[in-house]
Amino acid sequence: MLKIVKEYIFITFGAVLMAVGVYFFKIPYGFSTGGVSGIATVLSKIIPNLSAATLILIMNVALLVLGFIFVNKDFGVRTVYCTLMYSALTYLFELLIPAEVVSAGNPLTDQPLLELIFAILLTSFGAAIMFNTGASSGGTDIIAMILKKYTAINVGTALLIADAIVAFSSFFVFDVTIGLFSVLGLFMKAFLVDGIIENMNMCKYFTIITEKPDEICDFIMTTLHRGVTKQDAEGAFSHNKKKVLLTVCKRSEAHQLKLKVKEIDPTSFIMITNSSEILGRGFRNF
Repeated sequence: MLKIVKEYIFITFGAVLMAVGVYFFKIPYGFSTGGVSGIATVLSKIIPNLSAATLILIMNVALLVLGFIFVNKDFGVRTVYCTLMYSALTYLFELLIPAEVVSAGNPLTDQPLLELIFAILLTSFGAAIMFNTGASSGGTDIIAMILKKYTAINVGTALLIADAIVAFSSFFVFDVTIGLFSVLGLFMKAFLVDGIIENMNMCKYFTIITEKPDEICDFIMTTLHRGVTKQDAEGAFSHNKKKVLLTVCKRSEAHQLKLKVKEIDPTSFIMITNSSEILGRGFRNF
C-alpha cells in the first residue's frame, strides 16, 4: 500500500508539471508540439469560443471513452488517473488564474525561446515521471494503444507523423515564427523524454577483479544490501587465481562501493558502466 501511495504521489507530481508546462508556457505563445495539447492549441485559435484548456479536457475524456470501448482490460487505471488529473488541472488553472495574468496570446514573458524551453522541460519531466511509474497522460497514447491492437501500423511512426502535422499546422494557424518554434519543440521533446527516463533509472554495473572476494562480497551484501555474483578467473600473464565479482547498485551507492573496494584490495581492477534498465529484485519489475 505504501508503495502504491508513493507511486501515485509521483504520478500526481508529473501531472502537475505537465499542466503547468502546457497552460503557462505552451498555450500562451501557441506552441503546438504535437499531442492533445498541440491539437487543442491550434483548434482554440480556429474556434475562439473554446479555450485550449477546455479542448484538452474534452478531447482527453473522449479518448478515454474510446479507450474503454476499444482497448478494454488493457487500459490501465493509472492512465485514467493521469489523464483526468492532467486535464482537470489545466482546466482548473484556466478558472483560477485571471486571463490578464496568462492566457492564449498573453504569455508570461516576451521571450518565446525561454518559454519554449520551460514548456518542453516541464512537460517532458512530467511525462517521464509518469512513464517511469507505468502510466501515461493518455491523449495520443490512447490512440497508439488502439492502433496497436487493431492494425499492423507502425505506431511510433504514425504518432510521429501526426505530431509533425500538428506542429506544421501552426505555420498556417499562427505565423512562421510560432511554426518554427513548434517544430523545434517537437524535436526537443522527442529526444528529451527518453533521456530523462534513462537518467532517472541510471544504475552502476560493477565488474570487480580481486584477490579478496569474501570481504568485498560481505560489504556488498550486508552494507549495501545488494546481490553479487562470483566467477573464477585467472590472470593470463601471471596465472594468479582471482575472482570476478558482478554487482549492480544505485548511483548513490556506487561511490561508497568504489572506495570500499580500493580500501579492501588496492590491487583490484574495477570496471564501472552505466545501465538504465535493470530488471529484477531490488530494481525494476519485469
